[in-house]
Amino acid sequence: MSIDNVVAIILGGGRGTRLLPLTLERAKPAVSFAGKYRLIDIPISNSINSGINRIFVLTQFMSASLNRHVMQTYQFDMFRGGGVVILAAEQTLQGADWFQGTADAVRATLRHTMYYQSEQMLILSGDHLYRMNYADLIRFHRQNKAEITICVYPVALAEAPNMGLLRVDAWGMVEEFVEKPKDPAVIERFRASPRLFESQGGAISQDRYLASMGIYVFESKVLVKVLADQTKNDFGREVIPSAIGHYRIVAYPFSGYWKDLGTIDTFFEANLALVHPEPPFSLYSPRWPFYTRNRALPPSRIVQSRIVDSLVVEGSSITGAHIVNSIVGMRGVVRQGSCLDHVVMLGADFYDGEEAVGGSFGEMPKELPPLGIGRGCLIERAIIDKNVRIGDGVIIRAKPEVSDFQSDTIWVKDGITIIPKGSIIPSGTRW
Repeated sequence: MSIDNVVAIILGGGRGTRLLPLTLERAKPAVSFAGKYRLIDIPISNSINSGINRIFVLTQFMSASLNRHVMQTYQFDMFRGGGVVILAAEQTLQGADWFQGTADAVRATLRHTMYYQSEQMLILSGDHLYRMNYADLIRFHRQNKAEITICVYPVALAEAPNMGLLRVDAWGMVEEFVEKPKDPAVIERFRASPRLFESQGGAISQDRYLASMGIYVFESKVLVKVLADQTKNDFGREVIPSAIGHYRIVAYPFSGYWKDLGTIDTFFEANLALVHPEPPFSLYSPRWPFYTRNRALPPSRIVQSRIVDSLVVEGSSITGAHIVNSIVGMRGVVRQGSCLDHVVMLGADFYDGEEAVGGSFGEMPKELPPLGIGRGCLIERAIIDKNVRIGDGVIIRAKPEVSDFQSDTIWVKDGITIIPKGSIIPSGTRW
């Protein structure tokens, strides 16, 4: 089956406020993952591995970092065709507004994404972790003669109020869609049928609810029709519910690993789950890799250290440290006597001396601590963003009792301490 005539559109998301402070200086899809990748690498890699080469990424907030990453990473040769194109909100003769929602973003960029003569348009989210062969999804869509296909996933009751929920008939046709219902009686209507997932070779328990994954396949002509109403700006809240009964809408059951990384706690837990002896989701899949930018970095250097159940990315330097259940990102430095426990360290974009200081390149002022983590530090349950400088003897302990705190250099959300990008933590700091 050929999918050369399928175009993928990846939604870059809005302001990404649920991922603050990681989104203070970057678009949500540009946030680092596993100390090596960017979130955008996940849907782009799934698309490429599926044979889809015409890919558009829609964004509007702080897209410079995302633009740079995509440009440096995804360069297709002339024989393959296609490419990955960033489409930011732009002023036109028809309008000068920001994107007002997921559907409005797709509508505002149709003149670009419809440039190719495509049969189907694949709509993806830019902040989810999963592996999916979109060729199987397209085949399912075509075999069922669907006009719209919605990927669905079984979620627990605790997750259901935060999801778009669907009700389907015995043939998998969508009969109802409600975005983030709070009423328990309403939620109960969307209990997932195990039979739906058995048809695709999966198995689920009875206490699951049928949730939208934010992945849609539209017939191209149908997409244009459903977006014609300028008052409908969001797929989940408006476009999909209003399309039910007017178009053939089918649910595609997905029973593999899937996680929405749109909040700090899910981002943190999904990262640390990678270091488990038997992780629920493995990055190691030679037949279905995640792609990212290639960097000419040296091997990681680990000297006189104890590392337990952790990931250490290339270019790192660890000396005399104790690291457990943690990730040390690219160019990460952990110095003598420091201990990391449940820490996601995103690494650095450069080594000391490579960055511009006062308009020129050279060493940082001596009064500032060097990049990375200093000597004799203890850091627990934290996310350390890129290019952070932590001095000697810094103590950052877990704060499970703190739900929300914010300062210039330290944030706490859901009991997780976050050190924003480029922060400087002086020696001797206690938190």
